[in-house]
Amino acid sequence: MQALINAGGKGTRMGMCGIEKPMQIIGGRPVVKRVVDALFGSGNIDRVLVSVSDNTPETEKYLNSICVETIKTSGEDYVEDLHDSFRMLEGKFVLTCPSDIPFITTKGLDKFISAFDAKKMESLIAIVDKKAFEKHHIQPSYTRDYYGSNWVVSGVSIMDREKTLRGEYLQEYFYETHSRGFAVNVNTQEELDQARKIIDKVKAWTN
Repeated sequence: MQALINAGGKGTRMGMCGIEKPMQIIGGRPVVKRVVDALFGSGNIDRVLVSVSDNTPETEKYLNSICVETIKTSGEDYVEDLHDSFRMLEGKFVLTCPSDIPFITTKGLDKFISAFDAKKMESLIAIVDKKAFEKHHIQPSYTRDYYGSNWVVSGVSIMDREKTLRGEYLQEYFYETHSRGFAVNVNTQEELDQARKIIDKVKAWTN
């Protein structure tokens, strides 16, 4: 399976901090590099493409310097950018992933991929119980009701590439998780600070 990382957004919620969101350093690595490493570590992923734009020139430069394949999109329209990227990829299904989830792991991604049944599913969307966000003192910006509980869409999904390019509706299936790897992202300065605190705690536990 091939994978797409979306790293071309404006990152307006992060504010004017002088550093592009995918390039924010967490645990000694840019957050986008942490996502790239998790995907490259999976035996289920044979190609990784990162979409960048004029919003993220330093991200593009950095990824090219470490030989990660990129595609330049507009950064203005998510659907248009997704289609442009999907045209560059091959195969029926693509795993899509945001560039701002620093704790995503190869193990977590492999468990997610193993839950996907290509014979009956057109898309699989990872959703995180809101309680996982509360545990890390993070307030999600949007929740959706799912069987009477509040869940948050993580941004990680598997999509039928061919049907998406044809503009067809994809029937949605959901992968429920409480994993920190799918829950913690860095859309704001507050979330960035919290992510850094989390990784400092992890380092303290392992030392």
